Amino acid sequence: MLKTSVYAAATAGARLAPSTIERRDPGPKDVLIEILYSGICHSDVHQARDEWGGATFPMVPGHEIVGRVTQVGKDVTKFAIGDHAAVGCFVDSCRVCGPCREGYEQFCEQGVAYTYNSTEMDRETPTYGGYSTHIVVREDYTLKVPSGLDLAGAAPLLCAGITTYSPLRQFACKKGDRVAVVGLGGLGHMAVKLAASMGAEVTVLSTSRSKEADARRLGAQGFEVTKDASTFQKLANRFNLIVDTVSAPHDLNAYLGTLHHYGTMVLVGVPPEDARLAAFSLILGNRRLAGSNIGGIAETQEMLNYCGEHGIVADVETIRVQDVNEAYERMLKNDVRYRFVIDTASFKV
Repeated sequence: MLKTSVYAAATAGARLAPSTIERRDPGPKDVLIEILYSGICHSDVHQARDEWGGATFPMVPGHEIVGRVTQVGKDVTKFAIGDHAAVGCFVDSCRVCGPCREGYEQFCEQGVAYTYNSTEMDRETPTYGGYSTHIVVREDYTLKVPSGLDLAGAAPLLCAGITTYSPLRQFACKKGDRVAVVGLGGLGHMAVKLAASMGAEVTVLSTSRSKEADARRLGAQGFEVTKDASTFQKLANRFNLIVDTVSAPHDLNAYLGTLHHYGTMVLVGVPPEDARLAAFSLILGNRRLAGSNIGGIAETQEMLNYCGEHGIVADVETIRVQDVNEAYERMLKNDVRYRFVIDTASFKV
């Protein structure tokens, strides 16, 4: 077993603190990755504080992992020592159910093995995430990082990147489309970058004018403040696609009214309360309301390759692992533009 330095929450709501765990020795089809950067996702905060229920402790968060391969099993063919590799939101699945065979491992009917706060597929061995120095993963669930990408900026692509890339691909975002992005945070800023790179005319819909300059720098051509009721009248029937990244309560019907006929609004944010939905918001104009999760391994690799070709990474603030608790508090105050990333070299300080 490999003793590994981590930052962990011992109990729900406890401050993350230095600790040690044991990783399994790499098997024939495994790669050992020295973690270089680990992104901090808002879901890390929810799970470390058991706000969604069912959490297990001690917990080592982190599912936006970029590192360097330091050991490969004898049957590994896709990676060599020294390669840059990445790990996203899950590390295994059953491989035999319909979704797994179709490349949608995230919907594994046996239950996917998440990168942390989960178990391996044996349903006994706990999984621990990227706030650590090393991780062991099967090569089939390990991703290649394209050369040339800034590694710190690439880490959030493993969650924020695929979460926004997937709906843009599902709903065929293309040149000339009018795309609205609701909210400009960790997810929203990636949606703007990606949609703009696909040739869409992007408008950011935000509650505050303060982020307009950022939105335009990221590639948005329009910016509208949703606290002004006249905004929704002005934007009526305008957009082909809306990517809604907001996790606070908001009126979906108002946003649906800004869709062009046969337009789609896709939810990737998760508000704490169920939304009210008026049937006519969809029926008038044949509008559609959809949801989107993360992608499977193939789509996540496609996203990384796309970002490599287009030079797209997240806007990040790199921190020491010792500052992770302060980063959590700043995230809750929206005091980050737009993603915190842990530089794991700080474990050695």
